[in-house]
Amino acid sequence: MSRMISLLVLPQQQQIYPCRLPTIHTRAANSVSESQRKWKIGFKAPRRLGKKGVIEEVLKNVDWPQQFPFKEEDFQRFDESPDSLFYDAPRFVTHIDDPAIAALTKYYSKVFPPSNTPGICILDMCSSWVSHFPKGYKQACIVGLGMNEEELKRNPVLTEYVVQDLNLNPKLPFEDNSFDVISNAVSVDYLSKPIEVFKEMCRILKPGGLAIMSFSNRCFWTKAISIWTSTGDADHVMIVGSYFHYSGGFEPPQAVDISPNPGRSDPMYVVYSTKASTA
Repeated sequence: MSRMISLLVLPQQQQIYPCRLPTIHTRAANSVSESQRKWKIGFKAPRRLGKKGVIEEVLKNVDWPQQFPFKEEDFQRFDESPDSLFYDAPRFVTHIDDPAIAALTKYYSKVFPPSNTPGICILDMCSSWVSHFPKGYKQACIVGLGMNEEELKRNPVLTEYVVQDLNLNPKLPFEDNSFDVISNAVSVDYLSKPIEVFKEMCRILKPGGLAIMSFSNRCFWTKAISIWTSTGDADHVMIVGSYFHYSGGFEPPQAVDISPNPGRSDPMYVVYSTKASTA
């Protein structure tokens, strides 16, 4: 994401690749504490979780507060310059390592509708030159929405694309009940108006449609929202889960840890939900 300070003082190689969030070594998490389920803001989970299974517990039986628990300042960024400055030039790089990419692709292969299914339409939100979809995956309608047109043009899986900055305009330019699946790979941490975006996602999904938010612990930290950069992996799962919950119209969100080699490669997490049939 946009990083104006880096454009002034860092070499090109560092501008392109996302930074890794600092690793803080705390006691191992064997289970999710009751304080986390009740959303005690003081809870701090380990930033890297060494045991699979913990992430899956984070969104179970959450006692959500009545009101959205975050404040406006939680969605501020260190660099508030226009994101379009950063995305003006295409960057044909990946932001997670190869094992994490492979894990995400494998997950997509399990949950996506079969290739060439009649009537299926997929939106890849915050898209770029690659979507990490399964090799050879095709549908008659795969729309990419992203920030750089040159990147979107290079994406072989897309049948069409839209250039739009969701932090300036969270209104999605699609009809109600248009999509069967919405994917968002390693970009949910940059959304400064997440509730507005998730409400729009719910509007354009067909009833029963699937929304998949995947993320790691890597980011352009100057453009990630402050609540993200100040918390750890399990907290991120709860944050994304809260977007689904408070935007309304979704079934209770669930989390999956698809990290391929915990502690040895980039972690990879998925928070997903489906649009309620009554929404």
